[in-house]
Amino acid sequence: MPYCTVEEVRGMIKADALNMIIGDEYIEDETEREARIIPIIEEAIKDADGEIDGYLVKRYSVPLSPTPKVINKFSKDIAVYNLFSRAGIDEGEKEKNFLNRYKAAVKFLENVAKGVVDIGITDNTKKANTGFSANSNTRLFSRDSMKGM
Repeated sequence: MPYCTVEEVRGMIKADALNMIIGDEYIEDETEREARIIPIIEEAIKDADGEIDGYLVKRYSVPLSPTPKVINKFSKDIAVYNLFSRAGIDEGEKEKNFLNRYKAAVKFLENVAKGVVDIGITDNTKKANTGFSANSNTRLFSRDSMKGM
């Protein structure tokens, strides 16, 4: 289950930016433009959710269900960044906002992975992977049992 919807991400993108995201060709027909952007948004959401899961898997079973509001927010921010980064983000322009939101999302997710920030999930069964364990058979020989042989 995705952490955000196509409609939520589409709502964050102004209509005049769609052609830039889709590619070099200008699509005048609004219906065709909307039809072409949907699979691109879906892919951006999958990429965003994969990135989020990569951070969260250290502490939680993923994918999260239900989705905490903060994860929904960052999923949208990362997906929009993914869309705009297809054409390149101009850090001197209004697009820098997308980069800043992406960086904030990554910083938050890093802090979740480190255990500095808690996302409020208490009934999740996965615990942090802090080491390893090994099981083996009972020891057959020791230094004492091998003396004199």
